[in-house]
Amino acid sequence: MNLFRKIFGSKSKQPDEEIKSDHRGRYMPELKLPIDERFTINFKANGGKFLYCDDINEVQQNLGHIIQENKWQNEPLLLLDSELGKKFKRINLNPTKKLNEAPFFLTTCENLIANDGSILISSNQIFEKKLLELPFNFIVFATTSQLVETIGEGLKGIKSKNTKQIPTNITTIKHFKSGDDNDFLSYGSSAKNLYLLLLEDL
Repeated sequence: MNLFRKIFGSKSKQPDEEIKSDHRGRYMPELKLPIDERFTINFKANGGKFLYCDDINEVQQNLGHIIQENKWQNEPLLLLDSELGKKFKRINLNPTKKLNEAPFFLTTCENLIANDGSILISSNQIFEKKLLELPFNFIVFATTSQLVETIGEGLKGIKSKNTKQIPTNITTIKHFKSGDDNDFLSYGSSAKNLYLLLLEDL
C-alpha cells in the first residue's frame, strides 16, 4: 500500500509526480485520500497502535516485542483460534480459552474500515462472547488486503465469503484509548488497548 511504503521505507520506487493540493483550483473538489492513508489517520485518531510488517517473520518479531514491552511473558494469552496459534508457534505463548485468566487477547479480524478507522470482527473471531467479556488488551493480526472503505462494504464481504452460514455477533471496535469515562463519544462502547500487526500482502 502506498502510504505504508512511504512511512516504513519499502525499497519499491514511488512515482515522482504527485498532485499537490495547493496547485489545484479553488473550486476543484478535494482529492480523496488513498484507502490506506485514511485508515491510518482514523485508526491513530481512535488511539490505536499499529506495527507495519513486510513478512510473517516481522509479524512474529513484533508480537514478541509487544509481549516483552508489556511484561506478558509469563502471562496466559486468550487464544480462541487454534489456527492462529499454529501461525505463531515459534513464539513461546501460553494460550488459554478461559476469559478470566488472560490479560491479553490475540485474534484476527474480518476487515479494517478506512472511513472511521475501526476493526470489524464477528463470531469467526470472538464466537458468541461480548466485547466487555474479553480482555482490555487486544492484539489483532490483519493484512492490507482486508482494508475496505466502509462497514457496509465489509458486511458484503462477510456475506460473500460465508455463503452457507453467515457469522453472527458482528461488531466493530472503534475506541482504542484507555477508557475515559468522560468521553461521551465512546459511551456504550467497549474501549480496548489495541495493537494492530498489519502484514503487507498486496
